[in-house]
Amino acid sequence: MESLVSSQWLADELEANDLAVLDASHHLPDANRDPRAEFEAAHIPGAQFLDLAGLTNAASPVPAALPSAAQLAERLATLGVAPGMRIVLYDDSALRTSARAWLALSVHGIARVAILDGGLAKWRQEGRPLVSGRPQAASIAPAPLPAAQGIATKAELLLNLQSGAEQVIDARSADRVFGSGEDPVHGGANGRIPGALNLPYSEVLNKSGTYKAPSELRVAFAHAGIDWERPVVTTCGSGITASVLAFALHLAGKDDVRVYDGSWTEWNADPATPKAQGAVA
Repeated sequence: MESLVSSQWLADELEANDLAVLDASHHLPDANRDPRAEFEAAHIPGAQFLDLAGLTNAASPVPAALPSAAQLAERLATLGVAPGMRIVLYDDSALRTSARAWLALSVHGIARVAILDGGLAKWRQEGRPLVSGRPQAASIAPAPLPAAQGIATKAELLLNLQSGAEQVIDARSADRVFGSGEDPVHGGANGRIPGALNLPYSEVLNKSGTYKAPSELRVAFAHAGIDWERPVVTTCGSGITASVLAFALHLAGKDDVRVYDGSWTEWNADPATPKAQGAVA
């Protein structure tokens, strides 16, 4: 199974016994949307609601941290997702939050996971079937998962300021990265980690909401200043759209990529971390 699947592929595979379809929709508070209610009103047949907003590690000092291995294993078991099953993630979010779910599964060693290209919006536009209600999953015993790999920490990013070993690229809009006012999404000051490059996550998507082709993605990252031969850390406001860039890099064939899970929310909250504001000199 490819990491990105089409609506036609999913329609053809929907009845397969080894396939799990999970709705990973999540929204910013000011969107005033309830993803669970929307799921129950209309979802892809056979899908389960992942509840991405609740799939975080409250024990971590990182705001809205990725789930621990035990938390993720418990959630998948509750949804009846057995080890070895193929998992397709989709969302109906402007933030393309299925990429965040892809990251959560991937860093915990789950390989057979894909994102539905274009998400629920494309599925709906094509007139494909939708069902309503709250499906009951046949829960199973949790299967152990390995600890997360491929996540960058604040301490590592501080060291990277000295070594420059990894390139840092921010997925937020340019006004938030290079501005000097207040961040309209998470509060606090706009700004960036010193030396960070910028590629707004919307730039890896087509106008239809599908992901750009690998060749186009490589061009976009090159224009943002990424050296393809060096490792990359993606960041954003809270780790969500950083996951979109990480997935786009994966599609483009680059996997020496880590996500800074705390992102600007954690970095900006620490008075000891250096910050850059305004245009690059």
